[in-house]
Amino acid sequence: MHQSGNVGGLIRDARSLHGLSLEELAAGVGTSPQHLAEIEAGAVPPSLDTLRDVAGVLQVTQEPKRQTNYRIEGEAPLSGSIEVRSSKNAAVALLCASLLNRGRTVLRGVAQIEEVNRIIEVLTSMGVSVEWSEDRSELSIVRPDQLDLEAMDEEAARRTRSVLMFFGPLLSSHDAFSLPYAGGCNLGARTIEPHLQALKNFGLTVRATEGFYRAQVHPPTGERVRSITLTERGDTVTENVLMAAAQHADLTVIRNASSNYMVQDLCFYLMALGVEIEGIGTTTLRVRGLSEIDTDITFSPSEDPIEAMSLITAAVVTHSELTITRAPIEFLEIELAVLAEMGLRYDLSDEYLSYNGHTRLVDITVYPSHLRAAVDKIHPMPFPGLNIDNLPFFAVIAATAEGSTMIHDWVYENRAIHLLELSKLGANVQLLDPHRIHVTGPTKWRGTETMCPPALRPAVCLLLAALAAKGTSTLRDVYVINRGYEDLPNRLNALGAKIVVTHD
Repeated sequence: MHQSGNVGGLIRDARSLHGLSLEELAAGVGTSPQHLAEIEAGAVPPSLDTLRDVAGVLQVTQEPKRQTNYRIEGEAPLSGSIEVRSSKNAAVALLCASLLNRGRTVLRGVAQIEEVNRIIEVLTSMGVSVEWSEDRSELSIVRPDQLDLEAMDEEAARRTRSVLMFFGPLLSSHDAFSLPYAGGCNLGARTIEPHLQALKNFGLTVRATEGFYRAQVHPPTGERVRSITLTERGDTVTENVLMAAAQHADLTVIRNASSNYMVQDLCFYLMALGVEIEGIGTTTLRVRGLSEIDTDITFSPSEDPIEAMSLITAAVVTHSELTITRAPIEFLEIELAVLAEMGLRYDLSDEYLSYNGHTRLVDITVYPSHLRAAVDKIHPMPFPGLNIDNLPFFAVIAATAEGSTMIHDWVYENRAIHLLELSKLGANVQLLDPHRIHVTGPTKWRGTETMCPPALRPAVCLLLAALAAKGTSTLRDVYVINRGYEDLPNRLNALGAKIVVTHD
């Protein structure tokens, strides 16, 4: 197993160095992304034929791309306070939703991250005017009368799964359009079937062919109540249906809807545009849209609970006293309850409101604590349960705790596999299956050199573990971290971390 893990790591490092996604290399080799992910993680040994095919694909691939790396000097205690930035997932949803508005949308405090940059590139390629203010605190968006979908930046679109949220805004203004296959993090196969099942209520049909989703729209005639039950309580599918419903004056009832933070932010934005929405924060939404939306609006997305959790984890793993300000407590209460059961000591300030006027915020002060393993397995649930994107941080936290903890990621096929990378820094992580790992602590973290896994949260977990590791760690090709975090090295350095950004 150890030898196959080394070979798998070499394959993954070479793939990343040559700028290939897991899907691209798997297609060239003639295997499935899932099988290749298991090889890279060392879960299964590669055959000689697979090794030969991998070498052949890499030999004809372009020169390795220029990449950004982090060099981390570990065992540096953190102190002080750090403010939670606005939500990445809310920002990309609002950027897509700006296509609904014929007036000017101004978004305040949008995180300047790669995921946002990709959506902006797609919007501007279609003729949308997108401009940052001089101090880059505001982002102004004005769509043209006619979008130039033929000019869409395909490369940018393929690098983000958020492009799926163009289905909802476009289906009322276009009879036919195409979207490139969505990319983003490599977390296993994620079907778009829930989107198609829900949006067919607005006349959308999609045929997947030649690297594109080919959409046709045949809107049903006459006003009627649309009653839509989502087959999956997903965030992006709920957002897609909300944006479709916002363009119809008749009533749409969405059942089994996500009530997660980015969905709530989208609801608040749509309401500010004049859309009537009942049931925000519940799993049933009643939406009465507008046949035309033309409003000049200024809106602030709420703070990011996933970033807040990553900062809490930084304090836990480095045994530091740290205050995390502007944390959206409504979306962290289960996580904090689990941490309290594990022995974490922390204080909460009085609550106050986010700039959006709705989201409840607190300041969280975390103290050095002796943690013990969770009694039960740690697993995610739809909001108000433990957030799926916060689950990976519990692998790092469990590695600092006394005892053995099971982490069960039942949502994504590959993310548990990516968390095996923590073993390179000394963690005792055992893969039970593609969805479950056992983590046994406490860990004596040690520095290492490794490539970033192609998934945002596991990659950040490696960075956080490196903060606690003895010696120097190098984390190579950190583009995936920059997709979701703004200026993270400098912000951590201001707390006492020692992270140097380098380039190859």
